[in-house]
Amino acid sequence: MTSATHSSLFPQVPDSADAVLDGLDPEQREVATALHGPVCVLAGAGTGKTRAITHRIAYGVRAGILPPASVLAVTFTNRAAGEMRGRLRQLGAGGVQARTFHSAALRQLQYFWPKAVGGDLPRLLDRKIQLVAEAAARCRIRLDRNELRDVTSEIEWAKVTQTVPADYPAAVAKSSRDAPRDPAEISQVYGTYEQLKRDRAAIDFEDVLLLTVGILQDRQDIADLVRRQYQHFVVDEYQDVSPLQQRLLELWLGGRESLCVVGDASQTIYSFTGATPDHLLDFRTRHPGATVVKLVRDYRSTPQVVHLANGLLGQASGRAAEHRLELVSQRDAGPEPAYTEYADEPSEAEGTARRIRDLIAAGVPAGEIAVLYRVNAQSEVYEQALADAGVPYQLRGAERFFERQEVREAGVALRGAARAGSNDSLLDDAGDLPSQVRAVLSTKGWTTEPPAGSGAVRDRWESLAALVRLAEDFARARPSAGLGDLVAELDERAAAQHAPTVQGVTLASLHSAKGLEWDAVFLVGLTEGMMPITYAKTDEQVEEERRLLYVGVTRARLHLSLSWALSRSPGGRASRRPSRFLNGLRPGSAAAGPRGAGGAGGVERGGRRKRRGPVLCRVCGKTLTEAGEMKLMRCEDCPSDMDEALYERLREWRSERAKELGQPAYCVFTDKTLMAIAEAVPDSEGELAGISGVGGRKLERFGTDVLAICAGEELVGDDAED
Repeated sequence: MTSATHSSLFPQVPDSADAVLDGLDPEQREVATALHGPVCVLAGAGTGKTRAITHRIAYGVRAGILPPASVLAVTFTNRAAGEMRGRLRQLGAGGVQARTFHSAALRQLQYFWPKAVGGDLPRLLDRKIQLVAEAAARCRIRLDRNELRDVTSEIEWAKVTQTVPADYPAAVAKSSRDAPRDPAEISQVYGTYEQLKRDRAAIDFEDVLLLTVGILQDRQDIADLVRRQYQHFVVDEYQDVSPLQQRLLELWLGGRESLCVVGDASQTIYSFTGATPDHLLDFRTRHPGATVVKLVRDYRSTPQVVHLANGLLGQASGRAAEHRLELVSQRDAGPEPAYTEYADEPSEAEGTARRIRDLIAAGVPAGEIAVLYRVNAQSEVYEQALADAGVPYQLRGAERFFERQEVREAGVALRGAARAGSNDSLLDDAGDLPSQVRAVLSTKGWTTEPPAGSGAVRDRWESLAALVRLAEDFARARPSAGLGDLVAELDERAAAQHAPTVQGVTLASLHSAKGLEWDAVFLVGLTEGMMPITYAKTDEQVEEERRLLYVGVTRARLHLSLSWALSRSPGGRASRRPSRFLNGLRPGSAAAGPRGAGGAGGVERGGRRKRRGPVLCRVCGKTLTEAGEMKLMRCEDCPSDMDEALYERLREWRSERAKELGQPAYCVFTDKTLMAIAEAVPDSEGELAGISGVGGRKLERFGTDVLAICAGEELVGDDAED
C-alpha cells in the first residue's frame, strides 16, 4: 500500500451493499458480514482493522440490517473518530455516529442532565491542571511544573479506575504503580481538587464519564431511552479501554450482545492512564458465543519490517504476549532495517537529518517521513538538526488542523470568493480550481516557495500549502468541481476532523504516533534508560515499553532506521548501551537472556527502590513523616555523612543550569535533593533514580551531569549544556 493518491482521497461511493465488500480480503470480509451477536476482531498492526470495521458498518447500513441512527461507533481520539466518520461518509453511511467515549457521554449528559438532576450542567473544565495547582497550594504541598503535570495524571488515573481520594494510596500499592509523589500527599491534593470543583460547580472530563455512568445506573427510564436510540455498538482500540469506559459500555448495552470490538493486546501502551487489555483478552469468556476473527495480513509494512516486529514480540512475556499475532507481510521485499550507533546525541540528530535529506532527494515526500522518540524532551535536538539541514518538519500533538488560525482564515476567504464568483477580481486570471485557490490563499501568506527556516511562519505556510494540495487532488478527482464545491468539501472534512496532510517530516513521541504510518520511520534514542525508560521497574512495565517500541516499528511501511548514542554530549562519557529489546535482532548482538536478566554485554537494571510502607531513618531507625526527612532518608537532627565539597559543586552546577533554562534553581533540584545526592554519592542511573526528588524526567535531563559531578569529573564545553 502506498501513500494516498487523489483517487483514494476522493473515492466514488459504492453503488450497492455488495459493492462495499469489494476489495476486502477473506478475513476482512468475514468481519464485514458478521452483523449479528458479539464479534471480536483481533487485528495486528497494519492489517486494515479500520477498513474492516467501517466496511462492516457500511455494509450493514447499505443492506438495511443496521439503521444508521441506531449505530454508535466509539474510539479513543478525535482524530480516529474523525477518520472513521470520513470513511463512513465515503462508503455511503454518513448517518452513523462515530465518537470518542467522552464525546458520546458528554452529549448524553447534556441532554439528560435537566431531567435527571435539574438545572444546567456544571461548567466543564478545559484544563484541570490549574485547579490541581490551587489544590496543592491549599494543602501546602509544593509542586514544580513537571510534578504538577504528573500529579494531574495520577488524579486522572484514579478517576478512570474509579478510585476515590481516600483509597488512592492503597490502590497505588496494590497496582505497584510508581507514584510521582508520596501517595498520601497525592490523596490529599486529589481530595482538595474534588472539593474545589464542587465549590465552583465545575466538572472535568473524567466526571463526564462518571456522571453518565451514575445517571444510567440510577435512572432506568433514561437508560431505556439511550438503549432504544443505540442498539448496535462498535468499539475500536478495545485494548485501551479503562474500567470506567468498560462500565459505561456495559450500561449502554444493557445486557444486549450487538457488539463488535477490535483491538490488539500487543499494542497496549496506555496502562498509565488506566487502560487494560483484560477486557479484550476476556471477551470470549464474557461472550462464549462470540465470533472471533484474526487479521494478520499486514498490508502496511515490508517483510523486513514485519520480521523485525515479529522478532521483537517473540522475546516478550506476560499475558499480552501469549495472545500475540504473528503478522504476515503482503508487500514486496524492501530494504533491511538500518541500525546505527552514534558517539553522542547531536551526532545522532545530524546523522538522522542527513539520511532524511537523502530520502527526500530520492523522492520520498517529507510528509511520509517520521522521527519517533520516547519522550517529547528529545525533540529539540532533532528540530535543530532538521532546520540546519533545510528540511521542513512538524511537531505531532499541535492543535487540530481545522482549528489552526490560518486554516480558519483561509476558509473564510475561500467562502467569500466562492460567493463573489466572477465578481472577485482575485479570480480574473485564475482559470481552474487550483489556480483560484492559490490566488485566494496568496492573500493569506501562501507563496509558491516556502519561507526559509522553521517556526510559526513556516508552520503557517505548511498549513496553507496543504489546502492548495487538497484543491489540486480534488480537481483531479472531480474535474467539473468549482470553488463552492471545494468549500463544501472543506466544511465536511472540518466537521469530521478529516485533515489533509501537512508536508513536513513528523517529529513525535512513540505514544502520539499510535494509529499513524509513514513510508520512512526513524526510531531514535534507543538506549537503556530511555527504551525501556528508567522508571519502568516491574516486568509488566518493561513489557509495556517493549510494546511501545513494537508500535514504533510497525509505523514504517518501507524504510526503518533504529539508532542510539553512546553519550549525551560531544566529549561526554560513552556509558550508554543500546536497548536490550534489540538484543538478538540487531546484527552482532547476542540473543536476549532469561526475563529480568537485563541485556547483553552485562547491562543491568537500575536498583529498584521500594516506596511502599513506612520510611525509616537510615541512622536511628525512627519512622519518618516529614517530606524533607523522607527525601534525606534520615531525621533532620541525625548526623549527616554528606560530602560538603560535592554539595557545593552540585549547587554551582544547579545555578548555571537554572540560568540557562531561565528557571528558579529549585526547578532543577531542591536543596534537599542535592543534599540527598551528596550523601548518597550515586555512581549509576539506578542509584540516582532511587533518590527522592529525582524523577524520570529529571534523570533524563540532568542525570549525566550529576553522575559526572559525583564521579569527580569536570564538565567542559557542551557537556554542561542541555
